[in-house]
Amino acid sequence: MTNKIVSFSIVIVLLLVSAVYAATTGSIKMGFFEFIGALFDKGNSQMDAIRDLRFPRIIVALFAGAALSVSGVLLQSVMRNPLADAGVIGISSGAAFVQLFIISFFPTLFFLTPVLAFIGGASACALVFALSWKSGLSPLKLILVGIAINAMFTGLTEAFISLGGSLSTSATGVVDSNLTMRTWKDVSTIVTYGSVGLIAAFALYSWCNLLVLQDKTAKSLGFQVARARLLIAAVAVLLSAVSVVVAGVISFVGLLVPHISRRLVGHDHKVLIPFTALAGALLILVADTIGRTIATPLEIPASTIMAIIGGPFLIFLLRKE
Repeated sequence: MTNKIVSFSIVIVLLLVSAVYAATTGSIKMGFFEFIGALFDKGNSQMDAIRDLRFPRIIVALFAGAALSVSGVLLQSVMRNPLADAGVIGISSGAAFVQLFIISFFPTLFFLTPVLAFIGGASACALVFALSWKSGLSPLKLILVGIAINAMFTGLTEAFISLGGSLSTSATGVVDSNLTMRTWKDVSTIVTYGSVGLIAAFALYSWCNLLVLQDKTAKSLGFQVARARLLIAAVAVLLSAVSVVVAGVISFVGLLVPHISRRLVGHDHKVLIPFTALAGALLILVADTIGRTIATPLEIPASTIMAIIGGPFLIFLLRKE
């Protein structure tokens, strides 16, 4: 218990420090005490710029990181595979493809983008399950099928980009995970849908714990395995889809964060889910801040930072497990 409290405390402190650093670093710089004072000064033009440009970006990064990380925890529970991740098995690319399709051909339905992206992600998830299921879940087949589904939707998205013109512009906005120019409208979208998904994920923690058991054992206890898998997978897809809609496609978050979190706080999802949400929020905020400041005035997308970190981490897991 002491280790868990220490881990939570450290992550929360780092999260607060990172958020303040992200808000005060960049083209407009402020000291800590100057920043605190400016928060309550409505006439400060620098603070107005930070409030309108950086605050939305920080909040989007926090919720995107939390959503993707918890989505990874849920998918690994449902699929009984430590390598399951929305970005790896095609859920994110499925959601991104549907979002791009709607923006390109049915722009009047833009307000339904989160719901339609959820349908795209759910379709990708259903394909992975259907094509990898054979008298039960096969962890190896599941990952291989997921990679193939991911490649298919990524290829379809790139086909749209190759069409050029307005479609290319739309595609760039969808697949680009650079969090610049995010607005308070984006914050409203990801906070609304993300909060619903995160609360639902925590409410299902006991089901996640039971899915560790073999299906026959769980059923003998009266647990409805199929219904639990369906609901938990739906929440995971929702979290992934809303992150894609607002923040773009960012892979490896749901792979890297849950593994580190399990080593720090254990496997009980009652503790694991909230800790993973905090750790994921911290990771994406740090990745975005590094990408924004390391090569000023140029920016490196958060997805690129995560690919640099996540790729070697995936290889490490494959060699070890």
